[in-house]
Amino acid sequence: MQQGYAAVLCVLAALGLEATAPGECELTRLLQDKLQYEMRLRYMKHYFPIDYTVQVQYEEVLRPSNITRLRNGTVSERALRYLWFHVSSQAVLRIREVLPEKHPSWKYTQELCQLFDALGEEYSKYRQTDVEAVVADLVKLVHSAGAESRSKAVRPKALLDNCLKVMRMLYGVPC
Repeated sequence: MQQGYAAVLCVLAALGLEATAPGECELTRLLQDKLQYEMRLRYMKHYFPIDYTVQVQYEEVLRPSNITRLRNGTVSERALRYLWFHVSSQAVLRIREVLPEKHPSWKYTQELCQLFDALGEEYSKYRQTDVEAVVADLVKLVHSAGAESRSKAVRPKALLDNCLKVMRMLYGVPC
């Protein structure tokens, strides 16, 4: 079994891709199951008032185009996954902040938070000094609550849509 895993790592290295931990892949599969279209639609659109938005920092909106731009700037896949984790987990927390405990979406966001907490265990060994400076700076901005950052109104479903799209971009091949 060890030789098979080593062979896969060698193939990925030859292709220029960075391998992900098996736990990381399993957690992203669970997240993908939780982020199915029907669930996002029900919990993040139907259970919210029409045109409801959440105030987030500009840096907390991570789209596939942002990932493409960073990839072209030679940012490593590992650093992009690190960035995705921080931005997406912060987005789920922003949504959860506006929900009362009795809201129908409360349990759903709680389950998402638990999955992100488990994924955080996988990323706890990473440090901001281990990733490219541009990613470390973005992570700092995401976690800063400073008023100097620009804020933007975004629909909760759009935040989770972006989360899923970027996750598929980053984890589709290695997992």
